[in-house]
Amino acid sequence: MAKVMVSMPDDLLWAVDIEADRRGTTRSGYLRILAEEELQRRSIRRALRMAEIDKMGGFSPGHGGGAAELVKMTRPER
Repeated sequence: MAKVMVSMPDDLLWAVDIEADRRGTTRSGYLRILAEEELQRRSIRRALRMAEIDKMGGFSPGHGGGAAELVKMTRPER
């Protein structure tokens, strides 16, 4: 397992330590839980967004997918 050094404000570290103690874990264990939870939430949000894009026929205005075509269609005439 890799070890990392993380910098954070003293008051945030204090809050992390209190919550870790409350949960009966270590600072490192609690930070690992937080990281895993956030990455899982991000993965879920991404999957939900991909499902929305699929419902739109694979087109997401302004985000990949047909963005270039949208720019071309709405570009002012020269």
